[in-house]
Amino acid sequence: MTQFRPCIDLHQGAVKQIVGGSLRDSKDDIVENFVSEKPAAFYASLYAADELLGGHLIKLGPGNDEAALEALSAYPGGLQIGGGITIDNAPVWLEAGASHVIVTSWLFDESGQFQLDRLKQLSSEIGIKRLVVDLSCRREGAGWVVAMNRWQTKTSLSIDSKTLDMLADFADEYLIHAADVEGLCNGIDEELVRLMGDWGGIPMTYAGGASSISDLQRVSDLSQGKVDLTIGTALDIFGGTGVRYADAVAWNRNLPPVK
Repeated sequence: MTQFRPCIDLHQGAVKQIVGGSLRDSKDDIVENFVSEKPAAFYASLYAADELLGGHLIKLGPGNDEAALEALSAYPGGLQIGGGITIDNAPVWLEAGASHVIVTSWLFDESGQFQLDRLKQLSSEIGIKRLVVDLSCRREGAGWVVAMNRWQTKTSLSIDSKTLDMLADFADEYLIHAADVEGLCNGIDEELVRLMGDWGGIPMTYAGGASSISDLQRVSDLSQGKVDLTIGTALDIFGGTGVRYADAVAWNRNLPPVK
């Protein structure tokens, strides 16, 4: 059954919701939907209290390590961490309390060519069960290509069943952000969710564009319940109006919406 996966996105040390396609090296180009006055540890504690598993703690650029460590301390073993993960720092984040590390950019060279040997090395170093491969992507023609460096750089790796088959032996889960719709609350990329569900080899989480609680049912229908959904900007705890956090928690418990 499709589950709601929580998230904590960190930018310059603060919890934010950002339009994914606006992430650039220049801070002037970034479109922020929400900037929280509460620390990352507050959200981690909330997820811990509601026993939500598999949440994503994402560091968007530098200046986020302290906030990330505080969040992991608040919910040890309950969060996966991504953002700048390499073979050198992955063990450190796992020791700090992350259940998994999430890796994208380190799996590519500077020109965006995929390096399978790096994935094999990292998987061997920390173990398959501690590794999430992030295949966050952008549209290209009729398909999608993985994007690295905060979704700024398109890579050589396409999102298709061949790619999913190739990498599945080295990862516990896939995380796939649809970067073109991330943070817009204009609806999910249904074609991408359907592709993920049709493959369905290992646990997968889709993120991008969720705008209402009904998106959980839509993702479940499109993926035959094989794909989980991250909801960010639409959540009331992040200033959104489309989804009440309490209703998302109730969904995971197979309960009716909270009155």
